Amino acid sequence: MDTDIREKALFAASFLDSRKAIDITVIDISEKSGFADCFVIASAASLRQLEALSSDLDDKMAERGWISGHTEGKGDSGWILIDFGDVIVNLFTIEQREHYNLEKLWGDCVRVDFEPAKEQA
Repeated sequence: MDTDIREKALFAASFLDSRKAIDITVIDISEKSGFADCFVIASAASLRQLEALSSDLDDKMAERGWISGHTEGKGDSGWILIDFGDVIVNLFTIEQREHYNLEKLWGDCVRVDFEPAKEQA
Protein backbone atom coordinates (compact mmCIF):
# COMPACT_ATOMS: atom_id res chain seq x y z
CA MET A 1 0.00 0.00 0.00
CA ASP A 2 1.19 3.49 -0.84
CA THR A 3 2.70 5.41 2.10
CA ASP A 4 0.26 8.33 1.73
CA ILE A 5 -2.73 5.98 1.75
CA ARG A 6 -1.37 4.18 4.79
CA GLU A 7 -0.89 7.52 6.57
CA LYS A 8 -4.47 8.56 5.77
CA ALA A 9 -5.92 5.26 6.98
CA LEU A 10 -3.89 5.21 10.20
CA PHE A 11 -4.73 8.85 10.89
CA ALA A 12 -8.44 8.02 10.57
CA ALA A 13 -8.04 4.97 12.82
CA SER A 14 -6.14 6.99 15.44
CA PHE A 15 -8.70 9.76 15.40
CA LEU A 16 -11.55 7.27 15.83
CA ASP A 17 -9.62 5.67 18.69
CA SER A 18 -9.28 9.08 20.37
CA ARG A 19 -13.08 9.41 20.16
CA LYS A 20 -13.65 6.03 21.85
CA ALA A 21 -14.59 4.01 18.77
CA ILE A 22 -14.53 0.27 19.45
CA ASP A 23 -12.54 -2.53 17.79
CA ILE A 24 -10.83 -0.51 15.07
CA THR A 25 -9.49 -2.54 12.15
CA VAL A 26 -7.52 -1.39 9.11
CA ILE A 27 -7.50 -3.67 6.05
CA ASP A 28 -5.43 -3.29 2.89
CA ILE A 29 -7.85 -4.22 0.09
CA SER A 30 -5.71 -2.89 -2.77
CA GLU A 31 -4.94 -6.32 -4.22
CA LYS A 32 -8.62 -7.35 -4.33
CA SER A 33 -10.46 -4.10 -5.03
CA GLY A 34 -10.73 -1.68 -7.90
CA PHE A 35 -12.65 0.94 -5.94
CA ALA A 36 -10.36 1.63 -2.95
CA ASP A 37 -7.07 0.62 -1.36
CA CYS A 38 -7.97 0.47 2.30
CA PHE A 39 -10.88 -0.02 4.70
CA VAL A 40 -10.99 1.40 8.19
CA ILE A 41 -13.70 -0.36 10.18
CA ALA A 42 -14.88 0.70 13.63
CA SER A 43 -17.86 0.29 15.92
CA ALA A 44 -19.78 2.78 18.03
CA ALA A 45 -21.50 2.02 21.31
CA SER A 46 -24.65 3.94 20.34
CA LEU A 47 -26.43 5.59 17.42
CA ARG A 48 -25.55 8.99 18.84
CA GLN A 49 -21.85 8.11 18.97
CA LEU A 50 -22.04 6.73 15.44
CA GLU A 51 -23.29 10.08 14.10
CA ALA A 52 -20.69 12.00 16.14
CA LEU A 53 -17.83 9.80 14.94
CA SER A 54 -18.87 10.32 11.32
CA SER A 55 -19.21 14.08 11.60
CA ASP A 56 -16.06 14.61 13.65
CA LEU A 57 -13.95 12.35 11.41
CA ASP A 58 -15.14 14.11 8.27
CA ASP A 59 -14.18 17.49 9.80
CA LYS A 60 -10.78 16.29 11.06
CA MET A 61 -9.86 14.65 7.76
CA ALA A 62 -10.85 17.82 5.88
CA GLU A 63 -8.47 19.84 8.09
CA ARG A 64 -5.68 17.66 6.64
CA GLY A 65 -6.92 18.14 3.08
CA TRP A 66 -8.61 14.74 2.84
CA ILE A 67 -12.10 15.60 1.66
CA SER A 68 -14.75 12.89 1.53
CA GLY A 69 -16.28 12.23 -1.87
CA HIS A 70 -19.53 11.18 -0.29
CA THR A 71 -21.09 9.63 2.76
CA GLU A 72 -23.70 6.89 2.72
CA GLY A 73 -26.02 5.89 5.52
CA LYS A 74 -27.23 7.65 8.61
CA GLY A 75 -26.70 6.92 12.27
CA ASP A 76 -30.17 5.40 12.67
CA SER A 77 -29.32 2.77 10.03
CA GLY A 78 -26.44 1.51 12.15
CA TRP A 79 -23.88 1.89 9.33
CA ILE A 80 -22.19 4.96 7.92
CA LEU A 81 -19.70 4.73 5.07
CA ILE A 82 -17.39 7.69 4.42
CA ASP A 83 -15.54 7.59 1.10
CA PHE A 84 -12.16 9.33 1.15
CA GLY A 85 -11.26 7.93 -2.29
CA ASP A 86 -8.51 5.42 -1.64
CA VAL A 87 -9.59 4.99 2.00
CA ILE A 88 -13.14 4.02 2.92
CA VAL A 89 -14.23 4.30 6.53
CA ASN A 90 -17.04 1.99 7.67
CA LEU A 91 -18.63 2.93 10.99
CA PHE A 92 -21.11 0.51 12.52
CA THR A 93 -23.14 -0.14 15.59
CA ILE A 94 -21.91 -3.35 17.19
CA GLU A 95 -24.98 -5.26 15.97
CA GLN A 96 -24.70 -4.08 12.36
CA ARG A 97 -20.98 -4.84 12.27
CA GLU A 98 -21.64 -8.40 13.37
CA HIS A 99 -24.37 -8.70 10.74
CA TYR A 100 -22.31 -7.45 7.77
CA ASN A 101 -19.00 -8.92 8.99
CA LEU A 102 -16.74 -7.08 6.52
CA GLU A 103 -13.67 -8.57 8.17
CA LYS A 104 -14.80 -12.04 7.09
CA LEU A 105 -15.85 -10.87 3.64
CA TRP A 106 -12.38 -9.34 3.10
CA GLY A 107 -10.64 -12.01 5.18
CA ASP A 108 -8.09 -12.85 2.50
CA CYS A 109 -6.74 -9.28 2.58
CA VAL A 110 -3.84 -8.03 4.67
CA ARG A 111 -4.54 -6.39 8.01
CA VAL A 112 -2.57 -3.22 8.63
CA ASP A 113 -0.96 -2.95 12.07
CA PHE A 114 -2.86 -0.49 14.23
CA GLU A 115 -2.43 -0.30 17.98
CA PRO A 116 -5.10 1.62 19.89
CA ALA A 117 -3.78 4.07 22.48
CA LYS A 118 -3.58 2.71 25.99
CA GLU A 119 -6.10 4.28 28.34
CA GLN A 120 -4.62 6.48 31.01
CA ALA A 121 -5.40 5.39 34.56
